[in-house]
Amino acid sequence: MLRRLLIQDFVLVDRLELDFHSGFGALTGETGAGKSILLDALSLLLGERAEGGVVRTGRDKADLMAEFDLVADSEAAKWLAEQDLGSDEPFVLVRRVVDNNGRSRSYINGMPATAAQLRELSEFFADIHGQHAHHALLKPEAQRQMLDTLAGQLGVAREVSAHYREWQTARQARQDAEKGVEALVHERELLNFQIKELAALEFSAPDWENLNQEHARLANAAALLEGAGTALDAVSEGEMPLAGETSRIAARLEELSGFDPAMAEIAELLSDAAIRLEEAAHALRRYRDRVELDPARLTEVEQRIEAIVGASRKYRVQPEGLPELLAKCEARLAEITELADPEALRVREDAAHRVYEARAKQLSEARLAKAISLSESVSEAMQELAMAGGRFEVALLPEAEGTANGFERVEFQVAANPHQPVRPLAKVASGGELSRIGLAIQVIASEAQSVPTLIFDEVDVGIGGSVAEIVGRRLRELGCNRQVLCVTHLPQVAAQADWQWKVLKETHNGVTLSRLQVLDEQGRVEEIARMLGGVNITETTRSHAAELLGNRV
Repeated sequence: MLRRLLIQDFVLVDRLELDFHSGFGALTGETGAGKSILLDALSLLLGERAEGGVVRTGRDKADLMAEFDLVADSEAAKWLAEQDLGSDEPFVLVRRVVDNNGRSRSYINGMPATAAQLRELSEFFADIHGQHAHHALLKPEAQRQMLDTLAGQLGVAREVSAHYREWQTARQARQDAEKGVEALVHERELLNFQIKELAALEFSAPDWENLNQEHARLANAAALLEGAGTALDAVSEGEMPLAGETSRIAARLEELSGFDPAMAEIAELLSDAAIRLEEAAHALRRYRDRVELDPARLTEVEQRIEAIVGASRKYRVQPEGLPELLAKCEARLAEITELADPEALRVREDAAHRVYEARAKQLSEARLAKAISLSESVSEAMQELAMAGGRFEVALLPEAEGTANGFERVEFQVAANPHQPVRPLAKVASGGELSRIGLAIQVIASEAQSVPTLIFDEVDVGIGGSVAEIVGRRLRELGCNRQVLCVTHLPQVAAQADWQWKVLKETHNGVTLSRLQVLDEQGRVEEIARMLGGVNITETTRSHAAELLGNRV
């Protein structure tokens, strides 16, 4: 669960440090006081896109940090270890710094991280239901994704989509082959000729370097022999060879070292030089004996170089690129050999379709099971939310051949009143009904998920009275097993919370800031009375507020 939140220079907040509790907590306050600022900060820490406008006026950057409990060997701990972001602490620290031009830096356990990594990590810790979540449920994509999420089939749905694309690719290849067999046959003949010509060179990239080195040696063999002979005469075989002269000088200086020890060091250097000269002489003799004039081999090498250069010009590639060109031609030949055979392509298409079909059927079965249970749960919740006799159904509408989303289209349908047929949610529900149905779906969805922290941002808009109290009780029930935080304007919802914070907006010296007040029991009575009665709070209003707080179950 969320333990701590630190906000600095964010929107209207200069510095705010909060310690969170378990259970159901309500965040209340006047409109415009900044209640949603906390949730906006959490959204950024959970990977939402950052904008420079969130930095408090006059400051260079906003600094946000959250601390979440971390259970050893949990999926979150395993993910952190896989990303090399783990630690030995029983918590995980998430930090985000946003500068006033919109750039941001993210950290997990003090180590740099990406916004994408924050989003992945957030799936283990928190789920935020925003103010417009009800309207999002009107979109078919959101309905399908919610059903697949609750059914635990998001991974399978992605596989179905990938297999569908593979099937369609194979299908298109077969259709193209049936239309263009003659063109493919012509291309295959051309490739066969090119492959034969390139393969005849028996050439590889390292061969080119070796061939050029051999050509340089053969073309300059006479000069190399002459140079080696001249050097050998100077070092060892001439009238006054360097090796012998150096050795005699070294010996003479060695004799003189008896008179002056300083000569010994010089004599040693010359003696070493004489040895190195002798070694050079041996190397020159071996080289002279190995190098020979070979006009026939030189002609052969030049002809091979000419053939390679000719091929490289013909195919417009560098000589070193000829082997790669050969490999590409062979790969393309293998490809079009298959493409020129529609029957072989049909076999591949059928195989791809069978794989898609098997995975799509598995997805359909899981969707059907979850659709039945979700329909029953939401219909039951509707009875409590002043929609007696209303029904909710998750319809799975068949798609003839299947699509990238499977064999069916997901559609949320509702009948707001008894004896009415169900119709698509987008066409039936009024604003208030949509709020209640959407809230029921979100609460039920949250119950089915394992995320430890659930955050609701004014999702109770459009309801009131006894319905609001029921919603508060459902959130309180959720808080028995997780941490629930709800931004609300409804006193009936706030009264059901285990703890309550009030957001205030104050102006000092022309600077407007938001601050947060932790409410005790008497403070809660005053705040709920304000929510009930507005500006003028009477004892009757306070009594009503205390009664609401006393009705917590």
